[in-house]
Amino acid sequence: MPHTLSPAHKSAIIEMALSDHTPFAVIEAEFGLKESEVKELMRDNLKPGSYRAWRKRVREFSDRREHYK
Repeated sequence: MPHTLSPAHKSAIIEMALSDHTPFAVIEAEFGLKESEVKELMRDNLKPGSYRAWRKRVREFSDRREHYK
């Protein structure tokens, strides 16, 4: 990951990414991380099962809503 983030910033990004109400565009605007970098951060900091459940939830919501995440 090209960005060096403080533990507080990592925690904030993870919290935003886990929220169903925060799109990736907001995270990018605030922290400068692209969607792929957010996914990498999540993969590195969540348990494997938690990461898979999060990705499944994001995919399912994005299939139902045009402008989700």
